[in-house]
Amino acid sequence: MIIAIDGPAASGKGTLARRIAQHLGLRHLDTGLLYRAVARDMRRQGGDLEDAEAAASAAKALDVASLEDPELRAPGLGDAASVVARHAKVRAQLLQLQRDFAHGSPPGAVLDGRDIGTVVCPDAVVKIYVTASAEVRAERRFRERVQRGDGATYEGVLADIRRRDERDAGRDAAPMRPAADAVLLDTSDLDIEAAFDQALGVILRKVGRLG
Repeated sequence: MIIAIDGPAASGKGTLARRIAQHLGLRHLDTGLLYRAVARDMRRQGGDLEDAEAAASAAKALDVASLEDPELRAPGLGDAASVVARHAKVRAQLLQLQRDFAHGSPPGAVLDGRDIGTVVCPDAVVKIYVTASAEVRAERRFRERVQRGDGATYEGVLADIRRRDERDAGRDAAPMRPAADAVLLDTSDLDIEAAFDQALGVILRKVGRLG
């Protein structure tokens, strides 16, 4: 069983995906970390994030074991990842890696990202598109950064969220959008427990119908 969970930044999709994978005993991949890792490696090499060829080379050389690197959660790296994710050659390099994970062993996986249900795993048994208003998502991300001691402002975080949304939805290669058969889950007014309950309900109903 492959479960695809897509959505914009700070929608709660990553937390949901981890909870669902743990609850169902499935493997989990946060595909956004792949693009963050490419951006991290390019920064370390002093490369230009807008250089598609250099970004593709970094993606080809990516060490999957480095996805545990705490630096991948650093402020600003998400925005850099959004830049390299626009490059079609980068996405092509990482596509097979994601599909290999989805169809790996033991069977069953939860993948979260922005194009899982549309491009990476269009055959996923369950597709959920998690969203929330830009203002709510900015408030969540702002609180996270304040707790980490980052010098962030709500207005700055909101501007970053909107910029990433525009970039991710407007790119030519695998733009962020719900799959035609995805279930929309708006978490604007939901805490993590309520969102988890609703997402799990979607999954169980879908699997029940298939059974």
